[in-house]
Amino acid sequence: MYKSQYSGTDRALHRLAFSSWGLQAALSDMEDSLFRSRLSQVEAERPVFITALPRAGTTLLLELLADTGEFSTHTYRHMPFLLCPLLWEGFSRRFRKSGELRERAHGDGVQVSEDSPEAFEEVIWRHYWKRYYQQDHIEPWGKVRHKAFERFFQAHMRKIVAMGGDSSPGMQRRYLSKNNLNIARVRYLQRALPGCSVIVLFRDPYEHAASLLRQHLNFLEQHRADAFSRWYMEGIGHYDFGANLKPVDFGNWMQSRHAGDATTIEYWLCYWHACYAHLLAQAGDATYFYSFEAMCEDPDPALDSLAQRLDLAEPPRLLEQAGRISVPARGGPEPGAIDASLHRQVYDLWRELRQAASTPQ
Repeated sequence: MYKSQYSGTDRALHRLAFSSWGLQAALSDMEDSLFRSRLSQVEAERPVFITALPRAGTTLLLELLADTGEFSTHTYRHMPFLLCPLLWEGFSRRFRKSGELRERAHGDGVQVSEDSPEAFEEVIWRHYWKRYYQQDHIEPWGKVRHKAFERFFQAHMRKIVAMGGDSSPGMQRRYLSKNNLNIARVRYLQRALPGCSVIVLFRDPYEHAASLLRQHLNFLEQHRADAFSRWYMEGIGHYDFGANLKPVDFGNWMQSRHAGDATTIEYWLCYWHACYAHLLAQAGDATYFYSFEAMCEDPDPALDSLAQRLDLAEPPRLLEQAGRISVPARGGPEPGAIDASLHRQVYDLWRELRQAASTPQ
């Protein structure tokens, strides 16, 4: 979000909240007791996790699914006390801001308000899995379990579902997450949360890498101009771009010859290849590969396929939103400008992803 959206009071509140994750976790335990009766009536069954490298349409898909009324998800109103959402909801209601739309900091035309769904889940992962967050990269999750995290996360999902309000009679909302860094832990999610669905979006590697590069340059400039913007993004666990960039080091790809300079298209193509090769290898029965291009070029069958895979109670609520989807302008580099071997690798992998995809091709 833009610098101008934060008053001095807003900034002070965020600094207080972001410096007290341990206190927030303790307040979350208090919530468990205070709201025990309310939470006992809520389940967090069949959660849905949307993930991908950034710039693959995850925000659009999050909004489409959230607007079906079948899901509950994080919104900007949960900021900045993300770990204790019920207490913060009760306290902040008296000075709640209106839901005025404004363009988000990416400068990509996406309009957001306090009521918009957004990716704030990463702070929970970081609080419980600190050793995975290195100075210049993030480690992928291995064959691990963390019972304390899993108890907390299950309780947190129930709180988000409880805050989502009423749905159709006889239907309880499901937890919906968009978290790009879940690319690092797809298999762990499926072990820890049986019954979950993981949607992995992908797009043409050149177009994807070009969009990643543009946003990295955009946020480098923003972070140079506004220290609070950099601090805020780091605080919510957004390590995708700019001065906060921490890629996931799949298979030690950061030791490759193209990994040294994140201001080149080769860097992002190399990251793309490492990421999606890992995801293909880690995919289980609950992993659904979903083509961004297929969704944009022919939304009706793509959304219908997704509605069936997620077993939506009312698929027409998703299908009727097809008009919100449009084909983005192409902006990738010319193929001749890229190393031929890297070009072959990324497009061979892209063809594998298309074959594995749940979207009609």
